[in-house]
Amino acid sequence: MAERLQKVIAQAGVASRRKAEKMISAGQVTVNGKKVTELGTKVEPRDKIEVNGVPIEKEALHTYLFYKPRGVISSVSDDKGRKTVVDFFEDVPYRLYPVGRLDYDTSGLLLMTNDGELANKLMHPRNEVPKVYVAKIKGILSTEEIRSLTHGVRIDGRKSAPAKLKILKTDEKKKTQIVQLTIHEGHYHQVKRMFEAVHHFVEKLAREKYAFLTLKSLNSGEYRELTNEEVFRLNHLAD
Repeated sequence: MAERLQKVIAQAGVASRRKAEKMISAGQVTVNGKKVTELGTKVEPRDKIEVNGVPIEKEALHTYLFYKPRGVISSVSDDKGRKTVVDFFEDVPYRLYPVGRLDYDTSGLLLMTNDGELANKLMHPRNEVPKVYVAKIKGILSTEEIRSLTHGVRIDGRKSAPAKLKILKTDEKKKTQIVQLTIHEGHYHQVKRMFEAVHHFVEKLAREKYAFLTLKSLNSGEYRELTNEEVFRLNHLAD
């Protein structure tokens, strides 16, 4: 089945679709040895595609749901020698990359994929994919602080998008709370900095849900491959 050239490049994980379009326009892409600069060009599976003289590898597309443990880097490598998320996929014969990231000390649901186009769509802010976190925080939220978090707090001069918040447990003696927070943004240390903006420190953080996906039946460090239906729903969600 013929597909647009920029889509095939993105699916191979070479670049996002937008960057692939720029590469095509700049004459960096050839199909069957001929330079292609027209963005509407479609290619067949048998066509040989090269970017800057390097053939792209058309792998079968796979996406996994991973229960990331705490103390693991959301990266393919680490210059400090710390354990990374790809270390858990040594038996998987595909080059996988994390979709976004979870902090080193944050556990929970992380998608791993070799589908570059899907990853870029899910991470794009305009698609507003909901993510559910559970945080243990120091102190007890006031009514005003809850209102601020749900309506948006200022972080680095910008206001965060509205969020949903639910108090799961309050320990009056220890002055701590377990709070569920649903957001669709994914900025650096997003959840921690939102709570810091209302003067509460996050002691522990986990992501329990991504879009419609949950960690059901998985233990920390385990993963499962998404079904075709789940991948279809993710693509539809991000279109």
